[in-house]
Amino acid sequence: MHDSVATAVEFEDSISPFSNANFCRYEPVLKRIDHAKVLIVNDLLRYASDLSPLAFTDWKGSIESKLRFERKVSSLACNNIAENVIRLVKNPKTLTVHLSEVEAAAERFQPDAIVMSGTFADFDYYNAKHLGDFRKFIRETKIPVLAICGAHQLVAVSFGAELKTLDDLELAEKRNDRLVEYQYRFVKIVDPTDPIFAGHDDGSSRRWQEYTNKDDILRVWQNHGVQVDGVPTGFKLLASSYLCRNQMMVKRNEGQLIYSVQFHLEKSFEDWSKNPTRWEHVNESRDGRVLFENFLKLALAHNAA
Repeated sequence: MHDSVATAVEFEDSISPFSNANFCRYEPVLKRIDHAKVLIVNDLLRYASDLSPLAFTDWKGSIESKLRFERKVSSLACNNIAENVIRLVKNPKTLTVHLSEVEAAAERFQPDAIVMSGTFADFDYYNAKHLGDFRKFIRETKIPVLAICGAHQLVAVSFGAELKTLDDLELAEKRNDRLVEYQYRFVKIVDPTDPIFAGHDDGSSRRWQEYTNKDDILRVWQNHGVQVDGVPTGFKLLASSYLCRNQMMVKRNEGQLIYSVQFHLEKSFEDWSKNPTRWEHVNESRDGRVLFENFLKLALAHNAA
């Protein structure tokens, strides 16, 4: 059996006692955070001015349709992030801006935290100035940051990491029909001592799922065909999976607090809200929500310190 396949089987077997539970216990979603100002960053493409020369060459004849798609995805992604803030904070305040505007917006809005959306296109299709400006900002900001999916990758490259496809190819080698990690997947916590996982090892905790409490496992929504190759300097790996090693990492030094996740933890409320009642809901709608809440608490504590 191929090593990666064998690893996958072993990993799935390790969580099999928890795989057959379709529903989790009733969970009242309480607002435990009094207030938070959150800057939401749209990392997708909007206009031709967001594109690189390569995009104009490779996408000739289809630029408008691609941009329309990216704008549609961005509205869903940013709304999901805002929904988490609204559902978890008693007195929330949010502002949504584009990647190219983040530095000026952060100066003006003075947020308690920044949460960055996913992406769709490879970064060599992005305006190089936008990427350069963000690289400078993210390496210097002391505002706590949560970077999701494509933003996780953007943060990584801003700190010197490389990106690969899930089958270890350079991105330019395979632009289309990539191997993807999709739908709800299990992710293994590799550093359970990090405060983002607070309470997960408490057997009496009803906030986390049974498989998280017992086996340090998260079940989270995945939708990506690119991965961070390794862990950039200054970051610590927090979670991993058989197909994508860097599923979650943190930078907690030089006055910075940056959490980045490959999975879509922001999707939790979207799934939770689809159920006809709140008395039963699918297992996977919990883990991402708890992580999001814990991040906001850590961000506020970081600012206070």
